[in-house]
Amino acid sequence: MNRNYLRSIPREWRTISRAFTALGDEHRQRILLTFEPGERLNVGQIVEVSTLSRSAVSHHLKLLREAGVLQSEKVGKEVYFWVDKAFLQESLTAVLAYIRERA
Repeated sequence: MNRNYLRSIPREWRTISRAFTALGDEHRQRILLTFEPGERLNVGQIVEVSTLSRSAVSHHLKLLREAGVLQSEKVGKEVYFWVDKAFLQESLTAVLAYIRERA
């Protein structure tokens, strides 16, 4: 057992805590699974396939964006979202590397 509980969190893990927290919610998982590879969607498109209100979807999208799971861009009056594949791959790779090397 490593008794140094207070040691610092690995540098690679510092940005992933919010992502894992954000993805702990079933509605946010469903929103993430709505995206096809390389697809950009706006709030309205996600609301069409969701059981949530527009404001609830917007709230979940905001949390996913702030966590780094999604990226966004405003085009005219619409905001388009897409999966930040590189961030998610880096996050999961860091966790898998820890498991392979230390668990």
